[in-house]
Amino acid sequence: MGKRSRISGIYARLRSEGVRGTLSGLYWRAFPPQLECYAQFESFFRSGHGLEIGGPSAIFKRRGLFPIYPVASRIDNCNFSGETLWQGILSEGETFVFDTGKAPGRQYLVEASNLQGIGDSSYDYVLSSHCIEHLANPLKGLAEWVRVLKQNGLVIIVLPHKDGTFDHRRPVTSLEHLIEDYESDTDEGDMTHLGEILRLHDLSRDPGAGDFQAFEKRSRHNVVNRCLHHHVFDTRLAAGVVSHTGLQLLAVELFRPYHIVVVAKKLAQSQLPNNQEFLGVGVPPCWSSPFASDQRRRRRSWHRRRFVP
Repeated sequence: MGKRSRISGIYARLRSEGVRGTLSGLYWRAFPPQLECYAQFESFFRSGHGLEIGGPSAIFKRRGLFPIYPVASRIDNCNFSGETLWQGILSEGETFVFDTGKAPGRQYLVEASNLQGIGDSSYDYVLSSHCIEHLANPLKGLAEWVRVLKQNGLVIIVLPHKDGTFDHRRPVTSLEHLIEDYESDTDEGDMTHLGEILRLHDLSRDPGAGDFQAFEKRSRHNVVNRCLHHHVFDTRLAAGVVSHTGLQLLAVELFRPYHIVVVAKKLAQSQLPNNQEFLGVGVPPCWSSPFASDQRRRRRSWHRRRFVP
């Protein structure tokens, strides 16, 4: 990244988050935290068999927010293609290196929303870091991840909060829109949001995309490279999407500069989730947020509840 791009990125973050938010983001980059709930689930990863969608991911490494790789017994992996911008050339088979001190897991080359060749209830846990926003149909993807998960298995999803990314100018996607995409069986060739993306994407926060002409060219070839963020998330939408899939939310934790971490459990078919405390139904949500748009949305919601008869 050139000096001019770095300066532009700093100015953009200052405009969006202010001095305090910018300094906090820089601090967390230098001294990465760890999830409060990690210790609660560590033994589960030691004995279980996991599947990661996308990756490998820095967040799951030894110094990451959720250091699963160092303790995991085995993790397999899915990627959409034999060649990606993030991982280069990939090949199917026992080739997924999640930790250099452990035997590789199996690499699958399949769509995140169509895990063909993987049987029902095959895995103890499913991981995904900064993948679901790249799916044109997130609810379809989540349904597949739940399908391959055993009963009482865990889903760990990390996704970007709009405030800290190049999406900060875009509106948050509604859950209703995601439900429409699911019911319409929207596929990965969908370009519904391209106009909005080209108009509102903050290139100063995405130096790898190049200038506008290069970004537009890359974006129009998204079915090949999968770089677009189809949908835009805040914390309430992230929790709502996972809850809508029928999972029981166990933890929602938020970290600058842009991470939303959701941990949820697959229930028995006869059980229904009870996620009111995470969704803010009747009471404030149990999570607290460092992101300004979450705080504004929460204040507006409670203002209406207090003063609208």
